[in-house]
Amino acid sequence: MTTYVVLLAGNETTWENATPEQQAAIFAKHEEFSRALAERGHTVTGGAELTHSRTTRKVARSGDGSLLVTDGPYAETVEQLSGFYVVDSDDLDDLVQVCAILAEPDNAPVEVRAAVDHSGEE
Repeated sequence: MTTYVVLLAGNETTWENATPEQQAAIFAKHEEFSRALAERGHTVTGGAELTHSRTTRKVARSGDGSLLVTDGPYAETVEQLSGFYVVDSDDLDDLVQVCAILAEPDNAPVEVRAAVDHSGEE
């Protein structure tokens, strides 16, 4: 079994300006996604919707070692990471097909990435 992170990016302004009906339709897609995962043998083990990128805090160190904290958004782009799922699966190809439920033509693509397994390391 491999653990994958399904990264969801999107335009935060579009979400904020969406009507309650449009937001409900998006939530319905996520319910469909969750049902399809379960029906096809994938297991969601975590995930969350993230707050708006304007609430981000970027933490870094300067060359002299002092702490630098910058308020968000971190990236200057219209697409921000808006949420994620953590999914255990034995079938990446099928997981990718299920993720297509969340991929929309006018939205950012869904990214599926395997998590590194360090459990066998000493």
